[in-house]
Amino acid sequence: MSLYYKSTRDSSVRVTASQAILKGLAPDGGLFVPESLPMLDKSLEELAEMPYAKVAYEVMKLLLDDFTKEELEACIARAYDEKFDTKEIAPLVEADGAYYLELFHGKTIAFKDMALSILPHLMTTAAKKNDIHNEIVILTATSGDTGKAALAGFADVEGTKIIVFYPKDGVSPIQERQMVTQKGSNAYVIGIKGNFDDAQTGVKNILGDKELEKAMQKAGFQFSSANSINIGRLVPQIVYYVYAYTRLLGNGSIKAGEQVNVVVPTGNFGNILAAFYAKNMGLPVKKLICASNENKVLYDFFKTGVYDRNRPFVLTTSPSMDILISSNLERLIYRIAENDAGKNAGLMSELKEKGCYSITDDMRSQLADFYGNYATEEENAAVIKRLYEQEGYIIDPHTAVAAAVYDKYRRETNDTAKTIIASTASPYKFTRSVMNAINPEHDALPDLDLADELCRLSGVAVPQAIEEIRTAPVLHDTVCEVGEMCENVKKILGL
Repeated sequence: MSLYYKSTRDSSVRVTASQAILKGLAPDGGLFVPESLPMLDKSLEELAEMPYAKVAYEVMKLLLDDFTKEELEACIARAYDEKFDTKEIAPLVEADGAYYLELFHGKTIAFKDMALSILPHLMTTAAKKNDIHNEIVILTATSGDTGKAALAGFADVEGTKIIVFYPKDGVSPIQERQMVTQKGSNAYVIGIKGNFDDAQTGVKNILGDKELEKAMQKAGFQFSSANSINIGRLVPQIVYYVYAYTRLLGNGSIKAGEQVNVVVPTGNFGNILAAFYAKNMGLPVKKLICASNENKVLYDFFKTGVYDRNRPFVLTTSPSMDILISSNLERLIYRIAENDAGKNAGLMSELKEKGCYSITDDMRSQLADFYGNYATEEENAAVIKRLYEQEGYIIDPHTAVAAAVYDKYRRETNDTAKTIIASTASPYKFTRSVMNAINPEHDALPDLDLADELCRLSGVAVPQAIEEIRTAPVLHDTVCEVGEMCENVKKILGL
């Protein structure tokens, strides 16, 4: 056992991978990061011969090295099974000069399934390894997809409860229905009168409440998180970038060592950070293309070196990216600050107090691998329509943000490197936005009825995840003010 995790805000905090997964957030409010990123120890050619589960093991064993081979293989086997509707788990589809990495073939038809199918197993295994007997309370904020994927992963998992907060008016009707119909005696869903940033800040405040922590400990509970602030969420996401590259290598689309670009629709920065970690573990990635919607705080950051959340919050057709506080960016800031926890903590304090911070020119110079841009709502809809009409391929609004930004990147740079676009959700999750882009004449139909029209256009069967919620009863109808989040948690836990 050699790889430890440190807090981005306190260099004296040092834990194993399993301890980092259990804690979720460091005691000082920082995020756990590996002390160093190990290099891939299998060749790309060897990995190209392996199915998804084997690639997952080869990547995750390097980062979760206090799990035994048997423990990790068992977690992987339970995660990447028949819950996915394709044996490939994450297939690649070539369209319009790029390769779309379809990350939505899991139980809740969004990319969060890729990590949240395995996180419950990693967490319960970690609890046994660390002799934890408390009930683990998963506390999560969602901008739409994490909530349902976490609920599906943790529902009725022994020794856990899961509480999900979501912005009541900030998710799609189908995303909301997926959550409020969730079964499970240990599952709780609460809408808040605010946006995702309010939900995320509220969850962080609850996780950092020392008095509540004492009361929970006394009652036999302890918190953890299923958000991408948990390193157990981030590590499984590295896998699919390695897998995608090795599929292109295996089918002859690229040569070993040939660099590819990766485009990721980005809100909380976790998904593109996973690609950055993959690059730093030896994956031949040329540019990390960070695609934002009209909440373009990350685009402005890459352009200016100033992170400023003091701006209007825009509700868009890509709600999972409607975020102004990108939590995972802190892990990148820590790295380009040369792993200086004090320096990073100072910047995060500025963000909390002033809503903005600036990085130095030296730090900016370390961001050369990144390209940032954004897509307007009009550009987003136009890409969905064009891809359907020219390629017969239908994408969701988040993937469309990535496709639109990639178009801008190509025009600006004339870069002809092969490119992987992270396709983060099924178009069936956002039927109204997709159908309005392709053919708005059906706008009067309910969202679930639009799924049938989308099926007719695409020739792709309506996913089981959609069929299940057509008639499912609403089981969760609690809505609260932001300031009432902690009280609702206490009520659920009987504190």
